[in-house]
Amino acid sequence: MNTLHFAAPSPNAALQPGQAPQPSAAPLTEAPALEVCWARHEDEVRQAQRLRFRVFAEEMGAKLSCPPGTPDGLDVDAFDAHCEHLLVRTRETAQAPAEVVGTYRVLTPAAARRAGGLYSDQEFDLSRLDALRPHVVELGRSCTAPAWRSGGVILMLWGALADFMLRNGLQATLGCASVPMQDGGHSAASLWQQLSQSHLHPEGVVATPRLALPLEHLRSDLTVTAPPLIKGYLKCGGKVLGPPAWDPDFGMADLPIMLTLADLPEAYRRRFSRAA
Repeated sequence: MNTLHFAAPSPNAALQPGQAPQPSAAPLTEAPALEVCWARHEDEVRQAQRLRFRVFAEEMGAKLSCPPGTPDGLDVDAFDAHCEHLLVRTRETAQAPAEVVGTYRVLTPAAARRAGGLYSDQEFDLSRLDALRPHVVELGRSCTAPAWRSGGVILMLWGALADFMLRNGLQATLGCASVPMQDGGHSAASLWQQLSQSHLHPEGVVATPRLALPLEHLRSDLTVTAPPLIKGYLKCGGKVLGPPAWDPDFGMADLPIMLTLADLPEAYRRRFSRAA
């Protein structure tokens, strides 16, 4: 919880505070009815927040802590005002307005300084990664509408993200990737055990959870499959930075994952280039 259109830097290469990235020019590969773009107006951000509410609160049962005065039906937090919001939406037609069906929010290094840190800093001690912060973009609040979860939407989002990172000299993504805890956390503990053997960061544990999942009280020997988003990160060369934190509001165990563009397999570079 994000490659490659190798182009010369665009006007996005020197973003000023509060300046949104230029929209991606590319329509999609797999779903011609969709387009990917960056939110440039508040109403577009609201559409992303509305989708997040439907997925996180209504579908997943998360207990959202929104600022006072937040309109009903929106997922809003203090980081939203500092983030860029990437959208996949249906194309507007004479019969129907455009609808946001997928989103990511993106916190650049400069925006993270203005926000006082990363969202992930709330869940993990990331002090061992301080030297990397000027080159890392944080990804969060990723979600897709149920009717559009065939894979094309996430490919579009990742393609636009990769293009944005290359144009702006960013080297890696960081984020909290969630594992459901319907079984009390046993699957999350077992997944961490598996990934710590196969996909741990080269320097070992570099992120320490502030509210750790109580691994000592959970089974770690189950055969489990990573959720689709985590599986996608791992296929793209992502590394787990440490054991999971427990997010009681969302009812999830969160794994800290970093993906470095230099580690991206060539096959995915070509795929993201086509999607961007």
